[in-house]
Amino acid sequence: MYTIIGTPRTRTLRVLWLLEEMGLPYTHHPAAPHAPEVLSHNPAGKVPILLTGDVTITDSTAILTYLADHHAQFTAPPGTLARAQQDSLTQFLLDEIEGPLWMAARHSFVLPAEQRMPEIKSSLKWEYARSLTRLAARLQGPFLLGDAPTIPDIIATHCLLWAGLSKFPATEGLLADYQSRMTGRPALARAMARE
Repeated sequence: MYTIIGTPRTRTLRVLWLLEEMGLPYTHHPAAPHAPEVLSHNPAGKVPILLTGDVTITDSTAILTYLADHHAQFTAPPGTLARAQQDSLTQFLLDEIEGPLWMAARHSFVLPAEQRMPEIKSSLKWEYARSLTRLAARLQGPFLLGDAPTIPDIIATHCLLWAGLSKFPATEGLLADYQSRMTGRPALARAMARE
């Protein structure tokens, strides 16, 4: 059984969602970033944290990749062209979709007040909107990579939810339909209910 540490209001939601989709047993400790329990496993104070046996894995994408590979679900097989395309899309999402969201968060509440530059948010929203157009062009079916959901769908949907809370540009057209399909998944509802 896996142990997950982190509140669902963070990237921990991605891990909880994938575990729910896979139907795997796990225990959940909804600790906030930098809480003592978090610091005991990750000196950086960041969540999510996955504990399996006596091994600790940090970073949501690393955890998603491990779980998907280990259980051969929500991923293309390693070493295949399909996996290379999946990894390419994952990197695009982290750099071009999540990047502006995280930078805006840093300049909203993460950095010390004297280090924040709120005026940067308008350019980040422009960059994010441009990346949404590029993401829509990559949509290959009901899911980002075709007929089955993969890790990028978890990351993309989490980012789209995050963007909505942060008042970033909303999805339109195909991406709005995609977002609606993904946010309607029962496994996501179960993961979000862990709050």
